[in-house]
Amino acid sequence: MDKRELRLKITDLSIIFGGLKAVSDFSCELYSGELVGLIGPNGAGKTTVFNMLSGIYTPTGGEISFWDRHEKIHIVGRTSPARLNRIGIARTFQNIRLFNNLTVEDNVRIALHAGRTENPLDVLFRLPRFRRDEQRMIDQAGELLSIFKIAHKKYELARNLPYGEQRKLEIVRALASNPILLLLDEPAAGMNPQETEELMKLISFIRREFHLTILLIEHDMRLVMGICERLLVLDYGRTIAEGLPGDIRRNPAVIKAYLGEEALHG
Repeated sequence: MDKRELRLKITDLSIIFGGLKAVSDFSCELYSGELVGLIGPNGAGKTTVFNMLSGIYTPTGGEISFWDRHEKIHIVGRTSPARLNRIGIARTFQNIRLFNNLTVEDNVRIALHAGRTENPLDVLFRLPRFRRDEQRMIDQAGELLSIFKIAHKKYELARNLPYGEQRKLEIVRALASNPILLLLDEPAAGMNPQETEELMKLISFIRREFHLTILLIEHDMRLVMGICERLLVLDYGRTIAEGLPGDIRRNPAVIKAYLGEEALHG
């Protein structure tokens, strides 16, 4: 019996698009504090899994159960991304989705709005509770941006940040929603080796300092093998392997999926 705290349980998750089964009977369990990688060739169904976990797609079959800080929550059928975010599931995207015409600080403050306590009258008349909430969000945004070393750019438009810092900002914005489970969809996409090295350290830091459970999609095998405790491998929507990084590296089915049949024989 595993004595760790179960955080997410996925059972036989499937989805069909126009007769094509994009994900078939996907199952996994994530425990509190784990950093797990979801890998596989392009088109394997990895981002589709993330889209079901974050409420963008509705599963055709299967069950998702999530344990927040207080209780087990069954996620059945259509659950909005906003509700999933409120209960503690946050994600980033392969293609960066910032509010490009807003400042760095405002991008983070938007994510903090779920924690506001004032009512419409407080806002309308700029009452003390509204001003306190505004100052609290400014302070929290500044603290997060300082941790990630981009506080000095808080008044710049998000679109003007270098690519690596835009990636950082997207992660900061996800953390601002106070998640329990963080889904990172190809965070190293488009990064050079030095940026990827910094990202590896950043993800490990986030997990440790924010006490998060992290599920990570990534094609950069150096990053995956370097920081993930456990790996799940998808191919054509099905799980073909699960285990420790060293075991996955030597798994014949994984080698075949990534490199082709000839890689097994020569």
